[in-house]
Amino acid sequence: QVQLVESGGGLVQAGGSLRLSCAASGRTFSSYVMGWSRQAPGKEREVVASITRNGSTTYYADSVKGRFTISRDNAKNTVYLQMNSLNVEDTAVYFCVASRGLWIAPDPATYDYWGQGTQVTVSS
Repeated sequence: QVQLVESGGGLVQAGGSLRLSCAASGRTFSSYVMGWSRQAPGKEREVVASITRNGSTTYYADSVKGRFTISRDNAKNTVYLQMNSLNVEDTAVYFCVASRGLWIAPDPATYDYWGQGTQVTVSS
């Protein structure tokens, strides 16, 4: 089992940047596919980014492609989400997620562990 703790959310103006971090407990962090999911009010959860166990392959939702970058540091048990060119549509609670599966996936239901979430608010 892994516990996930997000940090780095906050309020930012449109066009700005934020970097989210997720610290994972346990000694098997490198065995998990990691990702970031978000949920805006009245909308379904969506996986915005995911990264394979060794960090060699990434996935991005079309809505964030070219603006967000996911990365991981297995030595530090940490996954990051760099968010640039933020817009008001990016306002949501962002969750760090982990999967015991073998490959990255865009479906939130495939992730086994979820952090408590961190709020990102983008003002116009």
